Amino acid sequence: MKTTNALLLAVLFAATPTLAPAAERGLAKAQVAGKAVAIDYGRPELKNRDMLAQAEVGKPWRLGADDPTTLKTEADLKFGSLAVPKGEYVLTATKVADGQWQLDFSKGGADKGALGSVTLTSQKIADSVEMFTIELSGKGNDGELLMKWGTTGLKTSFTGQ
Repeated sequence: MKTTNALLLAVLFAATPTLAPAAERGLAKAQVAGKAVAIDYGRPELKNRDMLAQAEVGKPWRLGADDPTTLKTEADLKFGSLAVPKGEYVLTATKVADGQWQLDFSKGGADKGALGSVTLTSQKIADSVEMFTIELSGKGNDGELLMKWGTTGLKTSFTGQ
């Protein structure tokens, strides 16, 4: 009986898939137009890789790891000419050419209620950032979103109402 139980446990253990540890979660927050704006995202690490260089042109990247990156805003926002009404959105980024990216807004994924996209400004960062980081800042009605990974920074400005 002991042999049967030991064999059963060994088979069950071998059949159980090994799960990779989930990436740390990050939360970027700011006040814009006196209202809360927040982005929840996964924080993968580079581990000696250049992940942004590996991104395929035209293919959306979910900005982080594991669960989708979400923007929750209590204010109506404007990213250039793109109006983003208060609510919750899924953010992705798409590499449109070498060194050129856009930020994509949707109501639940690239194929579910795409709202639109805005161009991101790329900048070189002096000190490499090992863990993907999103920063939000706000002053009055003006806000800025900055994503950093490796030696690349991608940013866009927005306003709130």
